[in-house]
Amino acid sequence: MNKFFSPQPIWQSSGLAIIRILVGLFMFYHGLELFDAAKMKEYSTWAPTKSFSFPLFLAYAGKIAELAGGLMLAFGFMTRLGTIILIIPMLYISFLIGNGKIWYEDQYPFLFVLLALVYFFSGPGAWSIDNMRAEKK
Repeated sequence: MNKFFSPQPIWQSSGLAIIRILVGLFMFYHGLELFDAAKMKEYSTWAPTKSFSFPLFLAYAGKIAELAGGLMLAFGFMTRLGTIILIIPMLYISFLIGNGKIWYEDQYPFLFVLLALVYFFSGPGAWSIDNMRAEKK
């Protein structure tokens, strides 16, 4: 019981790994919209996206980033690069599409930014390809 109320971490590496895997799978799931042509066409019509020369390309690039970054995060493979790949489209969604209303309306994409930052600064935790590669060296 003393450990519960202690400021020391509890299962830090494993806990971070479980959350990393879940967040990565959530992002991967969002990225699967890449294969839904109607959804992608809808995303390309959103006002901030329409102002670019290639709005459909931008929508596909965002979904590819979610798909690839989500897999990288879930497997803990090149974790820091994966977090950057995820942060860019989530910031775009939060501040350009959502007009920066991160306190209420657009919390969801901004929370993905914050979670990605946790893994950028802390690393992947346990059960990651990054850790396996580091142990071999």
